[in-house]
Amino acid sequence: MEQHHPSRVSAAQAPGRSRLREERHPNSVTAPPIRRGSMPPRPWRGFWNGVGTALLSGADRLLPGGARPAAREVREPWQDAAARRRLVFALLTLVTTSVASWLFAQAQPDYGNEFLEWGQIALFAILSTWVVTGFVTALMGFWVSLFGDAASVSARAVQHHGIAPDARTAIIMPICNEDVATVFAGLRATCESVAGTGHAPVFDVFVLSDSNDPAIIAAERAAWADLRAALAGHPQQPQIEVYYRLRQRRTHRKAGNVADFCRRWGKDYRYMVVLDADSVMSGDCIATLVKLMEAHPRAGIIQTASQAVGHATLHARAQQFASRVTGRLFTLGMQFWQLGESHYWGHNAILRVEPFMRHCALAPIPGRGGLCGPILSHDFVEAALMRRAGYHVWLVSDLEGSYEQQPPDLLSELQRDRRWCQGNLQNSRLIAEPGLHRVHRAMFAIGAMSYLSAPLWLAFLTFGTVLWMTGAAIEPGWHAVPAELRSLWLWTLAMLFMPRVLGLAAVFLKRGQNGFGGTLPLLGSAVVETVMALLQAPVRMLAHSLFVLVALTGWKLEWKSPPREASGLSWGQAARRLAPMTALVAVHGTALAAIQLGALVWLAPVALPLLLAVPLAVLTSHVALGDWMRARGVLVIPEESRSPAVLRRAWRHAGLLAA
Repeated sequence: MEQHHPSRVSAAQAPGRSRLREERHPNSVTAPPIRRGSMPPRPWRGFWNGVGTALLSGADRLLPGGARPAAREVREPWQDAAARRRLVFALLTLVTTSVASWLFAQAQPDYGNEFLEWGQIALFAILSTWVVTGFVTALMGFWVSLFGDAASVSARAVQHHGIAPDARTAIIMPICNEDVATVFAGLRATCESVAGTGHAPVFDVFVLSDSNDPAIIAAERAAWADLRAALAGHPQQPQIEVYYRLRQRRTHRKAGNVADFCRRWGKDYRYMVVLDADSVMSGDCIATLVKLMEAHPRAGIIQTASQAVGHATLHARAQQFASRVTGRLFTLGMQFWQLGESHYWGHNAILRVEPFMRHCALAPIPGRGGLCGPILSHDFVEAALMRRAGYHVWLVSDLEGSYEQQPPDLLSELQRDRRWCQGNLQNSRLIAEPGLHRVHRAMFAIGAMSYLSAPLWLAFLTFGTVLWMTGAAIEPGWHAVPAELRSLWLWTLAMLFMPRVLGLAAVFLKRGQNGFGGTLPLLGSAVVETVMALLQAPVRMLAHSLFVLVALTGWKLEWKSPPREASGLSWGQAARRLAPMTALVAVHGTALAAIQLGALVWLAPVALPLLLAVPLAVLTSHVALGDWMRARGVLVIPEESRSPAVLRRAWRHAGLLAA
């Protein structure tokens, strides 16, 4: 018997009943019929239980008559390429770090404090490994940028393929108290672009709301109705169904919202494309993702390399320029050594629904404290579970048409980083879970180190300052530092800055400078972005160190989405958040100067940016300065020089909705 969609029942057929149903439940006329499926979570073993399981299973295989290992998946050629690349990666990192650490230990003067000396050497070894890992990844990305990667999944290989009518795909957008104009402007542009591909009958769109503000909920429902009406106003294009679901039990945040969709409607779809609230994707990009899934039946997740676009503040423009030039190398480099064991960023990606429901449900981490409870950064975990189930996870770098926004100001970025910090540290507790691939274990460690590196750098600088103050025989000043030690400091700085140089080199070698406004504007943009990064780095270091402390101590974390709109920071807002850092460094500097004035030389690169943190955050948060820079060709990216049609539509719709 055919089931009729409630929203297709006209008011003339049952005006009173339709209105009554809508009053009873907010989703009564906005969602399709429910076809329930199961998505049971598998309990976590825990770190020490996981270690014990690994040891016992290893011993069991060595015993006579022991259990046979489970049947292995058929090995593919890319896995051999991945093994070779990871070996080279590991050797380059290990050899370089070992040599640098040995030289650092040999070049250290005798300060008379072995504890601090060996502590600084240990910190140097850890941080050198982190810096070299980033450099080697960028170097690999530089290679891929110039010569491509034959072992990876490529969008070009499927551009002439079709899409089968039964490849039903849901495009889902989880939201929670977001800026309604931003959400629905981008979604409308995406829907219109999908309709333009001619594949609209394959797709349904779901807006999955966790909002709890009545005014925002009312605005969402009105925007949803307007979106449906606007899409229906193009009879020459196939209609895309757009549904709106307001969740009543808001459990487990975004991961819970996605799981709720899967349990209700997942059985109706073969794939789902997950969007973020600020995502915009072209129809060709989404259709190509479906084609790639069809061409690679063992792929469980395919992630696009999203480009940051949108905001006009100086902060956001610097971030999107860095993402386009330098960040792209890191993305390509990770693709090079991860291949089919890649990571997932939680949005702008396609997932195979059936294995996702069967294997990727997330149980809470047992225990008490900041690193227990519901999984916060679900994306890396879902990728690891999908690979454990035997499916591949790919990052496709040659697929254009995937866009997202950066936070408009420094405080919004730090607000987002606070959530990511706790989530990544929490994920590190899953490193020893049985069955996970070693690449995904490494990604858990890398995610945690992204934030742990901040307190480690702070400790390294503190140890160095204390050593210079306590070393009575050592004269403070750069000229008193041994030549070998100076060379190592310069080597470390070179490792940190070389990815920026490689990013610029890749642009010039591919003759892409015109997309950035030309040669001189590109070089000027690189200088501006580098200066801003240097000025903001100490603020991030201190803030991330605080976030790590908050996560490890279990202090309360408020889960709030960063603002999507650029409204500009007030001096009061910036002072409340950043003035304590300024005051701390001022007191520290005063005390240090009273003990040994020359030691201020070592503190200056960190202290000066922290003293300027408040005015820097305010000035870079306003649109006017960003517009002034753009008018002069500074921090321009190709997506602005020749904006894709889907972005032009999104910006136009956003302007109309805001008005």
